[in-house]
Amino acid sequence: MTTPVCTSASTTQFTAYVRTKGPTLLRTARSLTPNPADAEDLLQTALTKTYLAWDRIDDHRAVDGYVRRTLVNTRTSQWRKRKVDEFSTDELPEPAAGGAPDLTEQQAQRDALLRAIARLPPRQRAMVVLRYYEDMSEAQTAEAMGVSVGTVKSAVSRALGKLRDDPELELCVA
Repeated sequence: MTTPVCTSASTTQFTAYVRTKGPTLLRTARSLTPNPADAEDLLQTALTKTYLAWDRIDDHRAVDGYVRRTLVNTRTSQWRKRKVDEFSTDELPEPAAGGAPDLTEQQAQRDALLRAIARLPPRQRAMVVLRYYEDMSEAQTAEAMGVSVGTVKSAVSRALGKLRDDPELELCVA
C-alpha cells in the first residue's frame, strides 16, 4: 500500500502555509516540550503528518487547529512511549534585592515558568499552552482537544493551582 503524495499545487500551498505559520507553530511546539531540539523534531513530525494529509483536509482555513491537534497528539504519544521522566535541575540565582528585575532576571523567570509548565501532566500542559500561549478561548481549546468546555475549565484550574504551588515559581514572585 502506498501513501498518497500531494500534488504540486498542494505542495505549493503547503509550503506557503509553513513559511507563514512556521514560527507560531514552533512556539507552540516549544511550549509542549522542555527541550528546543525536541520541539523542532515535534514540529517536523507534525508537519510531515499534515503534509501527508494535506489533500484530505477539506477546509484549509482550519489547518491551524489540525496542526495544533497533531502537535498535541504526537507529543502525547512520545510521552507515553518514554520510559524515563525528564526533570530540569537548574536552579535560579538569588532574587535581586528590590527594584525592577533586570533582563537576566526576567529571562530566568520565563525559564522557570516554562520548566514548571513542562512538569505539568501532558493534557494539562497542552490546555495551558493553548489557552495562554496560543490565546485560544475555552471553547476553542475544548474543540482543539476534543473535550468539553467544562473539562478545559477544570483542567486549566488544576494546572494553574499546581503552577501557583510550584516552589521554583515561588522564588520568582518573592
